[in-house]
Amino acid sequence: MIQDSESTMHLAEGRKIPLSIAMAALAAIVIVALFMWEGKKGFYLTDEGFLWYGAQRALLGEIPIRDFMSYDPGRYYWAAGFMSLWGDNGVLTLRAAVAVFQALGLFAGLFLIVGSSPRHRLLYALLSAVTLAAWMFPYHKIFDISVSILLIGALAFLLQNPTRTVHFWVGACVGLAAVFGSNHGVYGAVASISVMALLSIRRTTDPGLVTGVLYWAAGVIVGFAPTLFMALLVPGFAAAYWERIFLAFGGHTDLAVPIAWPWQVDFAAVSFGKALREVLIGVCFIAIIAFGVLSSVWAVWQKLRNRLVPPVLVAAAFMALPYAHHVFSRAHVWHLAQGIFPLLIGCMVLLAAKPAIVKWPLSLALCVASVWATLVYHPGWQCREGKQCMKVEVAGDTLEMPSNTASDVRLLSDLAARYAPEGRSFVVTPYWPGAYALLERKSPMWEIYALRARSTEFQLREIERIKLANPGFVLVIDVPLDGRDELRFRNTHSEISSFIEEEFQRVDGETHEPDYLLFTK
Repeated sequence: MIQDSESTMHLAEGRKIPLSIAMAALAAIVIVALFMWEGKKGFYLTDEGFLWYGAQRALLGEIPIRDFMSYDPGRYYWAAGFMSLWGDNGVLTLRAAVAVFQALGLFAGLFLIVGSSPRHRLLYALLSAVTLAAWMFPYHKIFDISVSILLIGALAFLLQNPTRTVHFWVGACVGLAAVFGSNHGVYGAVASISVMALLSIRRTTDPGLVTGVLYWAAGVIVGFAPTLFMALLVPGFAAAYWERIFLAFGGHTDLAVPIAWPWQVDFAAVSFGKALREVLIGVCFIAIIAFGVLSSVWAVWQKLRNRLVPPVLVAAAFMALPYAHHVFSRAHVWHLAQGIFPLLIGCMVLLAAKPAIVKWPLSLALCVASVWATLVYHPGWQCREGKQCMKVEVAGDTLEMPSNTASDVRLLSDLAARYAPEGRSFVVTPYWPGAYALLERKSPMWEIYALRARSTEFQLREIERIKLANPGFVLVIDVPLDGRDELRFRNTHSEISSFIEEEFQRVDGETHEPDYLLFTK
């Protein structure tokens, strides 16, 4: 059996407002406040540049995945749509487009949580909003965060209304999630099948498991239709898409890093505040697995006993373990932020129904722990008053950023003005795709984020592209990723590296870092 919730919020004695409107308003206020605080702060030439460049190229008619290295097309066309609407392809427009998607995710999360709270909904909504918003970073990963929340909402709706029509629309949500990220489609599919299996236990109503899965699968096809149509109608897209999927299943996506277990924190080497933060983050890694396993088992046990189960809690439980795969694929705090929302929403829903003596201390503790663990990663905090941040113009927008990033931005502008004027091409590799977006140039190379070792055949194709573009300069960021020397560009892309050294002249003394290797024609 599934526990339902009320759909209104009490603002004062005798006054009610629809819960959806109240939560939409609160989500909008929180996201606007966040944007005002940190929307013009921080900048990443790496991952944010990866999204920004893709959105710019999509706006110009290029095809994600086929014409440039990218994630799935949905996020780029979402951002490009807002850029087209506002007539601006700058980074602030990109962030505003992301903020709209962030508001959708926060609204969904608040609606799910507060709908499970029988009393003091407004206060609990505010506490929940702070908790969720604290983990919504960095900018360029908000799509992934919001999609995970929306999938929880879809599964909760299925648990409340397990009809054929709802099976279909939940499948459509999973298919649409895959348009924004193939991994979200996989995670949503695993969780959906688990939920449908749970619903089949002691089930006496239509549809049965097989019928439900068929309706759900039909919905997946409809939701995934944008990508399917691109595969059918856009020449070369299908081959590029399947090649990317093949590489993903072969492990050619995230690079693993050691898990920061809480017992490994060296309290003697760092301040108490930092040590506490690292402990909290380590506990979160453990909590995601524990919550996913224990709450899923509990949900099945309760279903066998035909007892009421909060649908949002069950949905979060079955989403937790699939997203744990993403969290542990590269176990640092940024990936944790992208996969922690099933845990956060599940905990807030579980606490919502508890007596006040349990509910308020524990929910407040979760909120404070979330803020303490994440605040230092928000650019608004990093560039607060008194910190060494500098104002720099980034493609027409003025941003505040740390001095080292500001130096990198100025370096790129100076090099382009000197060696690649009047729109001439250049190469910056392997980690700064934002360089092309910053200067509004097309990358000569398809692989704008060259992390993994590539075959000789692939590198030879890239070399031909570089020859055709005739770049004015090449800047190689010769930094070992994760401190691993085998991941330097010259080791992962030896053919391209040799070509650059043979065809271009090394120039010393023009970069502010010894690991920034400059080559010119």
